[in-house]
Amino acid sequence: FYTRNLILNAVQTMCPHILRYITTAVVISKRRRWYQRTHQSSPAGIIQRPNHRFVESLYVNFDFDEAQAKLKECKTVIENDFFIVGCLDEFTENARLIISEIFCRIHQRIEIDMLADNLNMEPAEAEKWVVNMIRLAHLDAKIDSKNGYVVMGGTSVPVYQKLIDKTKDLHLKANSCCQKIDKKLTLGI
Repeated sequence: FYTRNLILNAVQTMCPHILRYITTAVVISKRRRWYQRTHQSSPAGIIQRPNHRFVESLYVNFDFDEAQAKLKECKTVIENDFFIVGCLDEFTENARLIISEIFCRIHQRIEIDMLADNLNMEPAEAEKWVVNMIRLAHLDAKIDSKNGYVVMGGTSVPVYQKLIDKTKDLHLKANSCCQKIDKKLTLGI
């Protein structure tokens, strides 16, 4: 949805309040990877709702303090919105998951106590939270319970491996195109 500029421009111009529902759906959705790659900051002059500012503070600005503040505003907005009030618990849970997932992807080593403070949790509860997040987000991480750290593994893929992955099926596509051209030439089309 966000990748189609005409639709996004129409929504922003004609009914910007709909962005609240779209952004809430993005946060609640388990499949957010497409959004991470496509989200950009909003053009100037567009009225932004707390939900949208929350997502923008995470995916564009990487400002976790602002995201925590906007999350509190989002809770208030959702509590007062008839259509999405039923999603409050799921929104809050997924928002916490997004914050901690992005935080862990950026940092190599994280103190569990600091993460607990950021998520407004007890350290033991935060450690369980991190275990669940690592499992759900498929992060390469280890928990050092003795020292109270989460140590993130290296997730960088070499450039040549990226190139191989992108061009993996290129020869099959080229052969398929050649066969189609030969078929059309033999039929005289």
